[in-house]
Amino acid sequence: MDEIFKKIGTTQTLSQKIERNIEKAIRDKKLEVGSRLPSERELCEMFAVSRTALREALRRLSARGLLEIRKGSGMYVTKLGMQDAIQSLNLYYDLKFDNNLIKQIIEVRKAFEPQITMMAAQNRTEEDLKQMEKNLLEFDKCDPDNTQLESDIDNRFHILLARATGNPIAIVTMEPIHNLLPRMRNLIYGSIEGEKEITLGYHKEIVNAIREKDGERASERMQAHINRNMEVYEKFLNKGE
Repeated sequence: MDEIFKKIGTTQTLSQKIERNIEKAIRDKKLEVGSRLPSERELCEMFAVSRTALREALRRLSARGLLEIRKGSGMYVTKLGMQDAIQSLNLYYDLKFDNNLIKQIIEVRKAFEPQITMMAAQNRTEEDLKQMEKNLLEFDKCDPDNTQLESDIDNRFHILLARATGNPIAIVTMEPIHNLLPRMRNLIYGSIEGEKEITLGYHKEIVNAIREKDGERASERMQAHINRNMEVYEKFLNKGE
């Protein structure tokens, strides 16, 4: 382990330098998933630092999901999954949420979502299709006065499309964006009459195309859906200018 962890100077915060050093070892695969780190005493000697600085670094690495600290056993490198990446982006978008972010989200959806819908039509499984059809029924039966539930169901529809691509990058990219939809929808659509029926109509057309594995039509209907959304969003955003 001596060749992995080197002594650290004092020009920067020690705990940050320790954290970056251990993270780099994990990124470079010098520490594999599941491997056990040396003890606190050994790490303090390798880094030539105090336990206070080391523990702060380990605490942050654990909070970020890179390490698991098992009481009485030691510290282990954990496997980062898709949900870890999604949760990080969820937090980032939540903290950045404002009118500028709404504009940026619309632009990204316009660029990516029609193509993702085409991929969903090409790659979907029967289970994917079953979940989409179930979502349509839930949306149709949802009480229009329950705007939060309606927004959540709308959100799930778009998440199901991303998952149906079978592409992890598409899922990690789009799911945090879709998780903002309930917040955007509640902010903008609350006073728009008949919006549920319009949205449901687009969703049905998209699912019909996906059922037939018609990627071009699925993409075209999603593009029309997003264009309509953009018109509504722009009217809302222009009110504040």
